[in-house]
Amino acid sequence: MEKQYILALDQGTTSSRAMVIDGAGNVISIRQRPFKQIFPKPGWVEHSPTEIWSTQSGVATEALAAADLTERNIAAIGITNQRETTVLWDRETGEPVHNAIVWQDRRTAEFCDGLRNHGNAEMIQAKTGLLPDAYFSGSKLNWLLNNVPGARERAEAGKLAFGTVDSWLIWKLTQGERHVTDATNASRTMLFNIHTLEWDEELLKLLDIPRSVLPEVVASSGHCGTTKGILHGISIAGIAGDQQAALFGQMCSEPGMAKCTFGTGSFMLMNTGTKPMISQNKLLTTIAWKIGDTVEYALEGSMLMAGAVVQWLRDELQMIRTSAEIEELAASVTSTNGVVLVPAFAGLGAPHWDQYARGALLGMTRGTSRAHIARAALEGIALQAMDVLEAMQTDSGLPLAQLRVDGGASANNLLMQIQSDVLGIDVVRPKNAEATVLGAAYLAGLAVGYWPDKETIARQWQMDRVFKPQIDAEARRKVKATWHRALDRARNWAGETQD
Repeated sequence: MEKQYILALDQGTTSSRAMVIDGAGNVISIRQRPFKQIFPKPGWVEHSPTEIWSTQSGVATEALAAADLTERNIAAIGITNQRETTVLWDRETGEPVHNAIVWQDRRTAEFCDGLRNHGNAEMIQAKTGLLPDAYFSGSKLNWLLNNVPGARERAEAGKLAFGTVDSWLIWKLTQGERHVTDATNASRTMLFNIHTLEWDEELLKLLDIPRSVLPEVVASSGHCGTTKGILHGISIAGIAGDQQAALFGQMCSEPGMAKCTFGTGSFMLMNTGTKPMISQNKLLTTIAWKIGDTVEYALEGSMLMAGAVVQWLRDELQMIRTSAEIEELAASVTSTNGVVLVPAFAGLGAPHWDQYARGALLGMTRGTSRAHIARAALEGIALQAMDVLEAMQTDSGLPLAQLRVDGGASANNLLMQIQSDVLGIDVVRPKNAEATVLGAAYLAGLAVGYWPDKETIARQWQMDRVFKPQIDAEARRKVKATWHRALDRARNWAGETQD
């Protein structure tokens, strides 16, 4: 029999990637392709679903070719995806009715204010683990149905299909045969009851969503379709939203274990076991994964801007030519010289949830340099995570000994050291920082017996480096106090009455 591998598809916010993974968790080949970011209005972010598909299918075939493999060598496909991003398409033609509305998009902020103001927040959190916010898919779908001409009528007639990006990819991979999502992605829509594991009638009514548009919800690890067309005859056997996939890829499989992924945004998740823990500190409760009939849950803190802050310095301010340059520039000074950058470009996520906050650069003097701003940007990324970790420990009562990290920005040693300093705990980076892709691969491989059990996978996790705190409690207290003063300045900026 020919040697077998897993093909992992990673459909992210700014690029589509594909990797071929072997039985030891090694990356055999990787291909990546960026796609266009569309900004129709301030605070609006869209993607072309057609371009998402063309880039993702393109890198999938290229990754196989690069490894000199065919479909016969692939035991299963695992898919991980940018979450909450909302796609609506025609069931007959397979054509999107509009651009995808991206998770970062804020156009439904007022709608979500209305949900809160009418006293629905507690019910929404109790059922979904989420807080009413423009971040989640439900309000985005409501907007599409109400603003795309004819969409609501077509949806109510059963002619349209909604999905997060995983659903869209599986629809395309199976040529319309399967309209599914997994429990992790469903739990990010604000329409799914994480206790009953069903689409919730009360929520559908509240957000005015016809049930006919919704996908079937399947396990995160399990056969859910077979590919047709360009990649023919392969089992699609793993699906997880990118942050849950990273939690699994980091093998945070015991309650109290936590990871933080530094991608476009920054996302911290803590495994809380088989019982959902509803946060008292504005964190989210989310499904970590569903394997067989067992559902595990996580507490999550979502920070909307992480690597995107570095991209902003590179593309908009042109302070650096490549993202990697920020480490050397920031390390050329020993402090920010009092400068604080609050990266609230798309509002503040957990634990503040202020959709009207905006980015702020404070404390500058004539002596402020590019290097001070670069270092303040890295500190701003790390300090957001500090607020989330403190909320997480308060909610769970579980003190963390370490935080496992992954994602592109985890390669930045200075950022990881700053993160350890402000948290006061060890920050641990694995040898393979591709935790998101590995999680999708592992979930798919488990389903088809490529790996026999989670214990086998856990043995593959290897540490690259541990960052230990290098500042004392008093220095940490001062940094925290300055950060919270800066946060107060950035809060509700876009919500204030303008003359």
